[in-house]
Amino acid sequence: MSPGSAADRPDPTTAVLPPDLAEAARRLFGDRLDLAAAYAELLATDGVVRGLIGPRETPRLWDRHLLNCAVVGELIPQGATVVDVGSGAGLPGLVLAIARPDLTVTLVEPLARRVVFLDEAVESLGLTTSVRVFLGRAEEAVAEPELPPSDVVTARAVAPLDRLAGWCLPLAAPGGRLIALKGASAADEIAEHAEAVHRLGGGEPVLRRCGEGVITPPTTVVDIVRERAVAPPAKTTPKKSRSRRR
Repeated sequence: MSPGSAADRPDPTTAVLPPDLAEAARRLFGDRLDLAAAYAELLATDGVVRGLIGPRETPRLWDRHLLNCAVVGELIPQGATVVDVGSGAGLPGLVLAIARPDLTVTLVEPLARRVVFLDEAVESLGLTTSVRVFLGRAEEAVAEPELPPSDVVTARAVAPLDRLAGWCLPLAAPGGRLIALKGASAADEIAEHAEAVHRLGGGEPVLRRCGEGVITPPTTVVDIVRERAVAPPAKTTPKKSRSRRR
């Protein structure tokens, strides 16, 4: 049997919503819960086979990934444009697009094999009118004429806060926000990198906990407003845009 064949794929039932998380999932996804379940199954099957999700993560897809990302929607205004940097398997960008049909989401991902998965997921989930996929780095996305500055930029487990601010704040409109999903190190990162964030045009980083009373533990994020534009460092000849068009 060849690698990646049906016999080698993880059992899709591992993506089934655990009963103890059903109430939170219904609250966060509403009438799009079936769509969230379809995405969870994609992660548990193709996502694992393609190396985007570790096999040991499949039993925790709902609590560790889907619900953990969906609660961030409470910080995003109605009808906002969202750019998700380093989207990987679509976390949190694709989850937010499922939970919040009012959002317009761009998934920015530099690795082609991940972009193939994202393209296929967006197509199979019927999200082509609200989600686009951009193949490239955040620095390249800034120069993309079809990608204007957004209301919100999200990132999850991408880089330390100073580097993340340098990549993400230029993608936000003035007054827009970077919402970085972080773990236990969030407070330490704020203390260490607040000065660098200020130099990059950001306001004071604020630690927030999303989903209190909905999920346990709540999701820890660092919220940074883009207060001003900062001139980028001198660049070499820019690379050709590799936008994915639909």
